[in-house]
Amino acid sequence: MSGAGKKVLVKTFGCQMNVYDSERMAEALSAEGYAETEVVEDADLVILNTCHIREKAAEKVYSELGRLRQLKSERLKQGRETMIAVAGCVAQAEGAEIIARAPAVDLVVGPQSYHRLPELVSRASRERTSLIETNFPEEDKFSHLPRRAPRHAASAFLTVQEGCDKFCTFCVVPYTRGMEYSRPVSAILAEAEALVAGGVAEITLLGQNVNGYHGEDETGAATSLAGLLTRLASIEGLQRLRYTTSHPRDMSDDLIDAHARLQKLMPYLHLPIQSGSDRILAAMNRKHTAAEYRALVARIRKARPDIALSTDIIVGFPGETDADFAATLALVEEVGFAQAYSFKYSPRPGTPAAKIDAQVPEAVKIDRLHRLQHMLDGQQILFNTACVGRTFPVLFERSGRRQGQLIGRSPYLQPVHAFAEPDLLGRIVTVEILGAGPNSLSGVIQAA
Repeated sequence: MSGAGKKVLVKTFGCQMNVYDSERMAEALSAEGYAETEVVEDADLVILNTCHIREKAAEKVYSELGRLRQLKSERLKQGRETMIAVAGCVAQAEGAEIIARAPAVDLVVGPQSYHRLPELVSRASRERTSLIETNFPEEDKFSHLPRRAPRHAASAFLTVQEGCDKFCTFCVVPYTRGMEYSRPVSAILAEAEALVAGGVAEITLLGQNVNGYHGEDETGAATSLAGLLTRLASIEGLQRLRYTTSHPRDMSDDLIDAHARLQKLMPYLHLPIQSGSDRILAAMNRKHTAAEYRALVARIRKARPDIALSTDIIVGFPGETDADFAATLALVEEVGFAQAYSFKYSPRPGTPAAKIDAQVPEAVKIDRLHRLQHMLDGQQILFNTACVGRTFPVLFERSGRRQGQLIGRSPYLQPVHAFAEPDLLGRIVTVEILGAGPNSLSGVIQAA
């Protein structure tokens, strides 16, 4: 297949892993001649890389497909053909339903098959028919993808693990991404080295259950995430490491120790709790208690006293009572989070929780979410305010809205605004923090 002279637009919904997947899809198509564009009217191929975690995320995809159908019709009148593909977790979960609801779609491809994207695009174009590829192929998709292209960016994502064996009752990941799979250490090191050679200073390791990583090393032995981080930290030129998303059950002793001993591993950890109620945690099949989570946080903070925590919390899970919600508020107040993602529970088709009769009324979920977010927002503002007067190494990543302004990230992942010369992009510079807002910091560069 040749995409010479053709343009592709990949629109990403959802998590960081989808961002990574979108980059890899674009690279696979680039090898066939497709050039990336951000102008949808210019795109010969539009790919929606979708998320199925929440109901609204899926509905956004169908709204977008309605707009693309009109665009496809308008371009056809001009003699220009447009191919529409749906990839990602909605594609995996809904398959033929997408074609039924949106006949303008030419290709549906699941997240385990996007290494076959050039072949599938060519076939759909040649056969003039809608294709659905949502199988779980036996081959390792990563080994079939082209070498990473230079990102021309200061930071990059790198998927090291996919899928999940935990089967939380609210979650679709085991059904859309499959069981846990960890990439070999050598493949990850090669990809990381290619990214660093292209100018990347910070790498975030991705996985649906990233701290469950157990990839084989060169001898065939299983390597933990801590072991992988240690190997990556030895790459010359790589200055920062992060990882997400973690499960409390897989926060091992050697990983906690890695936070204490690896200077390149940033003092920021995303550790989802989901609920502070043991009864709800059991109904979610989280396999840990609130007390175990508190004890784990204490161990992590003992190993790395300056670490900042973020979390995920769901309110209104089926059967959640006022007492259950109060337990969540109590845990949040006790632990204290620098950042958090909180959501109303929404049933996902095919998950056990969707079949529970005791669904919480929408008005109750809205009220609880507002109360929880009020507390979480206060904690984030408190954490940001406490940064004023401190100095941080900031990795500048992009230009700001104001003339001469750059935006970077602190070790705690906060956006930091400062006026600086553009040649500092991609570099880590010491910044004195002078101001704090709800979601970002501002400061001045310290003189050398």
